[in-house]
Amino acid sequence: MSSKKVYVDASKHRRAAAVVGIGHTNWGQDWTRVRNSEKPNDSYGYAATALVNALNDAGITKSEIDGLIVGPTTAYERMAEILGVDPKWGDQADAVLSVAQAVMAIESGLAETIALVYGNDQRSGQIQYGGPQAMGGDSFLSYIYHAPWGLTSQGALYALTFQAYKNATGFGESDLARVAVAQREWSSQNPNAVMRKRIEVENYLEAPYICEPLRLYDYCMINDGGVALIVTAAEKAKTMKQKPVYIDGLGRRDLNSKATSLEPRLTEFYHPAQEDCAKQAFAMAGIGPEDVDILQVYDSFSVHIPLALEGYGYCRKGEAAKFLAESGVGPGGKLPVNTSGGHLSESYMQGWAHQVESVRQLRGECGDRQVHGCNWVHYTSDVAGKAVSIIYGK
Repeated sequence: MSSKKVYVDASKHRRAAAVVGIGHTNWGQDWTRVRNSEKPNDSYGYAATALVNALNDAGITKSEIDGLIVGPTTAYERMAEILGVDPKWGDQADAVLSVAQAVMAIESGLAETIALVYGNDQRSGQIQYGGPQAMGGDSFLSYIYHAPWGLTSQGALYALTFQAYKNATGFGESDLARVAVAQREWSSQNPNAVMRKRIEVENYLEAPYICEPLRLYDYCMINDGGVALIVTAAEKAKTMKQKPVYIDGLGRRDLNSKATSLEPRLTEFYHPAQEDCAKQAFAMAGIGPEDVDILQVYDSFSVHIPLALEGYGYCRKGEAAKFLAESGVGPGGKLPVNTSGGHLSESYMQGWAHQVESVRQLRGECGDRQVHGCNWVHYTSDVAGKAVSIIYGK
């Protein structure tokens, strides 16, 4: 029997739904107030503020919302009560899966117009992402299995991933510096970004190690804030205030074999999952990597970028360093990556803010950082053993 993978033709699902509204809180103001020991909001309050802005952007009222998906930092039922909506369908999901689930719900007839909302008071709430009580301690299995070796933080896990990647490919710390420098150059042109001061490679290399070989500028920020999206059926989207931004492609591939170990990160760097995910998403959208105008990558750590460049076919395996040096991912580069500044410099909204940036770029609303002629944006999230992608199009 042949072991060749057979993919379902998903092209008929292309453009079944579109994003018609985006909103978020004032991340810079949230950052300043929290650092001044204020407590501007809890997670629900941030999400509610973001939704008000998204509804205004879409030109609709909450009475038109018949579906609700909330981020994993909040409870679905409680969020619905606080927002004052009574959805007939709802769920809880992370940023990338919330978009995929919204599309499936719309295609299934479970809902027509769905609000996707996220709020997080991680900074003011002093959430721990490392140590014995990292995000729930022994209930968070990916930390527990490695706690005896001191790997209780994502930083430790990705430091080990980067060390393995360096050894396998010769990719160096000065190569990784290009990622942080490029994203700070993008954020310097973004009025919504928390970190807007440009840095150079020398600044990166002078910064202290947090978990060697990862330095300060390799880590995402930890900040409060909220994000919301309005996703609706394609036909309805045509009648609404904003130009629709369509979901052209979706893909997902999990690495469940040895998922509780580090092996998928240390031996193949997520590449098998990324390659499989790319085949699905690009086939559904009817395009290839060469057609993508912007790549948005979930960047809790800078090392996600070179791994994604290789895994999704933007450069050959082992040639990410060459690509970063010769082609570039910053302003003026061949492949703009994380044009808002990403998690490293704009705001750590766990992938949700990347969706907002994707929509803004396709609408042509990004001012100085606008990538002209932008027709397709590829967003990818490669965490916790799974690769998931969305391709947005005009």
